[in-house]
Amino acid sequence: MSSQEYPRRLRLLTAGDYRQVFEKAVFKIHGKGLMILATPNRLGHPRLGLIVSKKNLRRAVDRNRLKRIARESVRLQQQRLPDVDIVLMARRGVGDLENKILHRQLHGMWRRLEREARKSAGESQPTLETASANDRQDK
Repeated sequence: MSSQEYPRRLRLLTAGDYRQVFEKAVFKIHGKGLMILATPNRLGHPRLGLIVSKKNLRRAVDRNRLKRIARESVRLQQQRLPDVDIVLMARRGVGDLENKILHRQLHGMWRRLEREARKSAGESQPTLETASANDRQDK
């Protein structure tokens, strides 16, 4: 049985963690009112960091609602997500989205992230045919 909790280890906690994602972002996924930046980690699990500014969501209750929904989404999808550090940024228009639409939007973004990470991992791992073709060229 898999754990469905949201422990501290699933969070980006320090400024250095955030800085690393911004500087080395491999994946960039856009959605309506949201953007995800992600970079692979070697921890064996995903970590999430949130950036929700007053400029994009004026009221604290709206900022907290978005954060709560994002954390819940990651908590439910953590088994499917690749081993990456994720920064979720709120953009203009996110406050107009209803909870149901936000959940659907985040779910779709997690699926895209999973697909891109899988594709990227497949490209970085040479296949047997590619490796043997490279060996023949060396000789």
